[in-house]
Amino acid sequence: MLQLQHTKTFTTTLLSRVDSKCRQQVIKSACVGLRRARSSGSPAHPERTSCFCSDSPAAEPSRVQTGYQRRPEPELLSPTAPSAAPQPRSHCLMKEESAVEVPQPLSSGPSAFIPAQVILDEGPRQEVMTDTLLSVSHADHIATIMGLHPAYLGCFLRTQNALLQPDGPLPLPWRHYIIIMASARHQCSYLVKLHSSAFQLAGGDESWLRGLHCAPPKIQRLQTLNKLLAHRPWLITQEHIQELVCPGADPRWSLAELIQAVVLMSHAHSLASFIWGCGIHPEPDSTAEQHPPSASPAERLAQPPPPQREDPNRQEWTEAVNEVQLLMEKMMLVQQQEEEFTPEEMVTRFERERTESILEPAEVVRAALPDSISRFVQDPDFIYQDFSPRGEQSPPTMRAQDYSWEDHGFSLMNRLYGEMAQLLDEKFQVVCALTYHTMAMHTHVDTSTLRKALWNYIHCIYGIRHDDYDYGEVNQLLERSLKVFVKTAACHPEKTTLRMYSSFWRQFLHSEKVHVNLLLMEARLQAALLYALRAITRYMT
Repeated sequence: MLQLQHTKTFTTTLLSRVDSKCRQQVIKSACVGLRRARSSGSPAHPERTSCFCSDSPAAEPSRVQTGYQRRPEPELLSPTAPSAAPQPRSHCLMKEESAVEVPQPLSSGPSAFIPAQVILDEGPRQEVMTDTLLSVSHADHIATIMGLHPAYLGCFLRTQNALLQPDGPLPLPWRHYIIIMASARHQCSYLVKLHSSAFQLAGGDESWLRGLHCAPPKIQRLQTLNKLLAHRPWLITQEHIQELVCPGADPRWSLAELIQAVVLMSHAHSLASFIWGCGIHPEPDSTAEQHPPSASPAERLAQPPPPQREDPNRQEWTEAVNEVQLLMEKMMLVQQQEEEFTPEEMVTRFERERTESILEPAEVVRAALPDSISRFVQDPDFIYQDFSPRGEQSPPTMRAQDYSWEDHGFSLMNRLYGEMAQLLDEKFQVVCALTYHTMAMHTHVDTSTLRKALWNYIHCIYGIRHDDYDYGEVNQLLERSLKVFVKTAACHPEKTTLRMYSSFWRQFLHSEKVHVNLLLMEARLQAALLYALRAITRYMT
């Protein structure tokens, strides 16, 4: 993840000398880091990974918008090798000559929630991942888990590479530092440690890592916007923008600098949700204080084992199969429903769902933050609060028809940060459209209604209403245990537990649950960006 071009150890010369057998060996080890590479290669794994995902070009719908031109698909993840004929090299010799980092196998795997062998069994064929993973010096745990859906992984890496490329309004060390302070809001020591190292490699002042008080005043002034984006983005107003960019501000942020900072912070917040939601372990060489997620110290000691798919209890198996069948029947009913509701009824259904979401508990037990996190956090008691708290007057709902990504957010970002606008747009489309038309043990299934229900439920939690959507479908399609997981991972990601992860969709593949986390991450990212971009639009007008 977040590999810097100046730290990559794969070279063009090396790639020209690697035969296909060696490539398979490197990918087999670097992709998962779970078992030793074998000289004979590896059998291909089935391509099906999820009820939601597909790596076929047809999975991405075209989009027509004035002034929008999608760039030709770059070979960003496949370094270009010279035309000389490749020379065979052994695995050991390749590592010695190029300093390729080949992680040693891990007994626990990259995730506390997903068994290591399952990642191998459900993952895509090695050939699908080769080009992606040969572009970085090693495959970290995030890339390994996202690699269950290689079409999305490609979009994700392209976006991260663009965020951290040397050129841009903000100096590279500043960008890493902004990600550090954003990741600390969700106690994500994985990202804090990763970007602390990258910050130093980029030439950053090490004294800044002693805490926010040592950072430049200009960075410190982002703290209010950072905590609002992380926890209550609907509170962001044009006054928050004006305080940073108006001519009298000292120090002053330019609009180009600010919008890059907003993307960096929102990216880190949503990525923290994915890391906690998938139970991703720190890297093997990390000393970060990030434990497998649990709701409390007591639960950490009494964590239940993951469900055993190989030899399940017959009764539990039957119940889980019945749950899948029931969900399929509900999806068919929703798709066949022809009843139309008045605008008033649609609003009522949204308000009902928003109110019910408050009843989905996200257990929050405040604990003292470790020093490695607390030094980057200002106002640690400021956390997510339900958009519409019971007994309080709620802020106005954002109607997607009044300010949407497609019609408003993309256009503004395209003016101020064009390359990133296109990359984010591509990522949103890919994650929403991917599907293999399968679900658990069923095939030829239209899962579009289920994907839309997940996306719109997350937007509902963040106070965004889609006028043309019947929110009654959310209650029909999303079981309570799934809602609890989604709300926790989106709003209090550091409180996500193995119990929450294991309790929903018991008969589904882990790769299908990973895609839930991808949808969650991107829906949350888009919601935060919409609130920030709306405030910038109002300031500019």
